[in-house]
Amino acid sequence: MKLGAHMPTAGGVWTALQRGREAGCEAIQIFVKNNMQWFGKPLAETDVARYANEAVLSHFACVFGHAGYLINLAAPPGPNRTQSVKSLIQEVQFATLLGLPFLVLHPGSHLGRGEDVGVKQTVAGLNEVFRATRESPVRIALECTAGQGSCLGAKLQHLAEIFQRVTRSERLGVCLDTAHLFEAGHDLRTPGGWDTIIGELDELVGINQVLAFHLNDSKTDLGSRVDRHEHIGKGKIGREPFRHIVNDTRFPVIPGCLETPKSKDLHEDLENLAVLRDLLK
Repeated sequence: MKLGAHMPTAGGVWTALQRGREAGCEAIQIFVKNNMQWFGKPLAETDVARYANEAVLSHFACVFGHAGYLINLAAPPGPNRTQSVKSLIQEVQFATLLGLPFLVLHPGSHLGRGEDVGVKQTVAGLNEVFRATRESPVRIALECTAGQGSCLGAKLQHLAEIFQRVTRSERLGVCLDTAHLFEAGHDLRTPGGWDTIIGELDELVGINQVLAFHLNDSKTDLGSRVDRHEHIGKGKIGREPFRHIVNDTRFPVIPGCLETPKSKDLHEDLENLAVLRDLLK
């Protein structure tokens, strides 16, 4: 597994690469625009060029994006869902300009209308996005979730149903978040438990669809369905389970990025990466 962290883009999208390089990351995740706004300003040619220059200097195994948190393709028809589709289209366009291979996306929240209705809405939204960006190679990596509220993704079956129903499944992938899996009730604390999870995913969509991991400990208990990230080894998962996760020989070049709490100097990322690297064989 190629270890790294989510990196802030304050000061320009290229600064995330500089920060990641300074932190010793092998891979990084970024937002392609403000994650709490529907739309961002178009990327200037100079910004894209500067990003490309930094990418050449950085030699990361992978740089990928995470979609904004306002996006909810599973929502019922209305202004928010319309904005969600348009926002994701813009993010795919930005990711294309930057040469990112994929964007991580939460499957969405059905807002009380039921899981099947939510899945249908998400599929329809993805189909709209893929039609509008048909020339783009950027994929969407569906992220498993803690299942908080009416969020889809706590069951791996939700991801499989989206794969089965969408018209361009080749543009989908999967992102597995360790905290979310645990909070959703998937006990990954033993090698056997981890293998059970990966085996289920393999049967449903194939492990070749795993594009990234989010490596996070959890503040909340197994099956809590409450999404709260914690530093590696400081939460309910604990340090030792990350040993069999980061050493899983099925994923030697897949990026595993931290999304743990951090301050401006990013010292927490350095500490968490040191813990993970100490576990690597």
